[in-house]
Amino acid sequence: MTQVTSDRRTGVSGPVAFSTVGLPEEQRVELWESHNADALIGLRCRTLTAPVLEATEINVQLDRIHLARVRGSSHVVERDLTMIRQRPAESVALFFNLAGEAFFYHDDGVRTVQPGQMLLCDADRPFMRGFSQGLEELVLKVPRDVFADVTGIDRLARPLVMSFAAGANSFAHALARQVGAAARDQDPDPAEEETLLELVAALAGRRRVDGLSGAHRAAALTFIDQHLADPALSAVQVAAAVGISTRHLSRVLAEAGTSVPKHILGRRLETARRLLEKPAATSMTIAEVAHHCGFTSAAHFSTAFTTHFGERASDVRRRAVAARAIPLQ
Repeated sequence: MTQVTSDRRTGVSGPVAFSTVGLPEEQRVELWESHNADALIGLRCRTLTAPVLEATEINVQLDRIHLARVRGSSHVVERDLTMIRQRPAESVALFFNLAGEAFFYHDDGVRTVQPGQMLLCDADRPFMRGFSQGLEELVLKVPRDVFADVTGIDRLARPLVMSFAAGANSFAHALARQVGAAARDQDPDPAEEETLLELVAALAGRRRVDGLSGAHRAAALTFIDQHLADPALSAVQVAAAVGISTRHLSRVLAEAGTSVPKHILGRRLETARRLLEKPAATSMTIAEVAHHCGFTSAAHFSTAFTTHFGERASDVRRRAVAARAIPLQ
């Protein structure tokens, strides 16, 4: 089953979803292989303990690079020399493991990839991957010439595994979040290809500060979102996490028309508003909401909220309480 969506905000064609669920059981593996060969990377597939394959893939094709989100029951995939000759990918692949331990067998050895780890490899060198506990991952496919252009790496000597969990590599973490936000079936975010490529360049080890403003900004904003509840969050802390100076951090955010304090305040207020609007969260007091979002003073929060949104936090809470009180028909 294939479904094409479009972004109502831009009118641009959005994610394309394919699923084996509902297809004839005896044809699922064949159709899954055919879909992947056309949409992502050609692979041979076989199931393990599951009697039939249940798999879903969401694909987003940008100008030069391809994004995907893949979920599936336990299975093994293989890309051998015959498949590579028949279906050359001519790309570098980044697999971000979200759930379930996976193994990766390659002529360089065997690697185990845990949730929160990313595997970077040349898609045209033979490999086998296995998912005994099922699969949930994000994929970024970058043409080899584009990868070489942005990273300066003409050939990947061996596969690389690195963590993209919060607190590890800030560029890998920001990249995973951006790919995940774009490759989802519900309200996907438009992907910025240049920023994604800058993040790839940064995590691949390119050290030049110039030309990586988008990567630094994305990593900084991701770090801020992950630490909004910390009242001590500061430009010094954000810059240290990204590995740049506070001066450069100020410059890259100024290019986007904001600053560290302004962005932190705005994100805290937006997060607080969403929380106040949730009927299920009405048990929290407004002061508790403020504290949860990193405000140390309820009075400061109330003033900033009214200034930013043009209405009081208590008014937003009152509507949420009223919505919760409406009986279901």
